[in-house]
Amino acid sequence: MSDVARALPHKARVATAVVFALHAAVFGAWTPHIPAVKEDLGLNDGTLGLTLLGAPVGSVVAMLLVGNAVARWGSRRVVLLMFVGYGLASPALGLAWSAWALFLALALWGAFQGALDVAMNSQGIAVEAGYRRPILSSFHAWWSFGGFVGVGLGALLIGSGVDLTTQMFALTGVVLVAAWPLTRAMLGDDHSVDDHRLGLPWRDRHVLVLGAIMFAGLLCEGAVGDWAALYLKETVGVSAEAAGWGYAVFALLMFVGRVMGDRWVLRFGAARVVATLAGLGALGLAVALLVGVFWLALVGFGLFGLGLACIVPVAFSSAAAQSDAHAGQAIAGVATAGWAGFLLGPPLIGLLAHGTSQTLALGVLPVLCLAVAFSARALTTTKAGGSV
Repeated sequence: MSDVARALPHKARVATAVVFALHAAVFGAWTPHIPAVKEDLGLNDGTLGLTLLGAPVGSVVAMLLVGNAVARWGSRRVVLLMFVGYGLASPALGLAWSAWALFLALALWGAFQGALDVAMNSQGIAVEAGYRRPILSSFHAWWSFGGFVGVGLGALLIGSGVDLTTQMFALTGVVLVAAWPLTRAMLGDDHSVDDHRLGLPWRDRHVLVLGAIMFAGLLCEGAVGDWAALYLKETVGVSAEAAGWGYAVFALLMFVGRVMGDRWVLRFGAARVVATLAGLGALGLAVALLVGVFWLALVGFGLFGLGLACIVPVAFSSAAAQSDAHAGQAIAGVATAGWAGFLLGPPLIGLLAHGTSQTLALGVLPVLCLAVAFSARALTTTKAGGSV
């Protein structure tokens, strides 16, 4: 491979990693504000849970369409449009004046969020193909790092008296400045060169199984994102600033797992890595919830983040390797199930917490994580011909 050919995948890899990080940072910066939004709008656990349904509604609708857009026009163009839209929709979260307004704002935000997720992962698969070895986990490591930075920034701004609206307008500015130069550096030749049937490949058995694994794994991830701070503040009894560290530790340990994920998958195999980590995460969070002590809760959330670390990148690589559909369509099919779980997790936990308690509601998460561990044998990033 020539030096010029080597430079393009490297440049695209860096740009894609930054988009992953910014995608997560915008989301992460929202999560510490959830307790304040709940209080300002006068919502209880159940009402908050129903309001948070706006995001999965918007996200799933967008994902039903975006896979075909990637297949036709390439992930680079779709990343640019969805990234800009994601940034522009973000301030609406702070401007919402009622539960219904927040629901609609989350629906719009979730649509861009989910569509961007599919497009940037499709770009990641294209870059991974150029490297001819697993690298997708490294992109998700940057997503976790971005989430850690975002939640830390949100907590810091809360302590400084900055409200959600001001914060989100500032993040919109960052996204708008970064969007064009980042997407110019991406690969532009991952679109379909022939006609692909419209629709998601739901008849593909591999996509269905991987979608179920993604649903369970990302339901757990989404629930922690929105409920870790509430659980630590309202059940464990710590301050709002300290409560933000639950998700921060979760995201940090997930980052560590994803930094190492590509090496582990290459050495031990995708199924073994996911099964081992998921089992460890389920045990850690279960013990932490039973004890209900702040420092042990942080340990439990951290182990849970490590346990979920490799599910998403391995599932996306497996979808691209095992499905006969265009990679963008296969990823969209798996991601639709995954993001439905990611964004349905918080409202479902809210409804359960309203009827029981936050501890019992969050107890569903280690059970789902254990189910992923037992289902991990379906995960493989090896193509039919035997190459990775």
